[in-house]
Parts: sequence; C-alpha cells; structure tokens
Amino acid sequence: MPLTTPPAQASRTHYFAEVSEPKTQKNRVHLCLQPESTRDAEVERLLAVGATVAADRRNADGTGWVVFLDPEGNEFCVLRGAAERAAAEAVSCDRVAH
Repeated sequence: MPLTTPPAQASRTHYFAEVSEPKTQKNRVHLCLQPESTRDAEVERLLAVGATVAADRRNADGTGWVVFLDPEGNEFCVLRGAAERAAAEAVSCDRVAH
C-alpha cells in the first residue's frame, strides 16, 4: 500500500524498486516530506495507512518534525506544511524591528 499519493500536478516523480534483500544498514536515501496539508494532519494520515513513528521531534512552538518507519522499516520525515512554515516566518518577521 503506498504511503503517499502525489497530487495530479506533481513536479517530481520518484520510482521505488522492490528488492528481495532485507535492510542491513542505514538508508542511503532519506526523504523529508513537506505536506500540502498540515504536518499533524499528514502524521495522522500516515499512521492510518501503516507507518509507525520512530521519533517525534515536534516542539510546543509548532516547529519540528516526525520521523517515521514505513512497513518495511525505511525511515522518512514529515516536516511542517508550506502554509505552516510561511505563517511562522511571518510571525518572526513581525517581531523584528524595522
């Protein structure tokens, strides 16, 4: 079962080949995903389709990320969504004296 469904207008394509050998070391490729929805909504969606949380690095101020394992043990992270990042940057800019 795929963990992500790219939007119809996705600008990147990734191909994942299934191999019969088990994972024996750290991943050579690590994906950090920035969802179009909120980070927390994406976390809930991924949990529902079979991913498990390896480390929760979310902070009380809304920063941080979540490290997941897919059903085969491959690691990937979910970052804040673009709108969440933009909102946080706007707040930071408001605090700076101009």
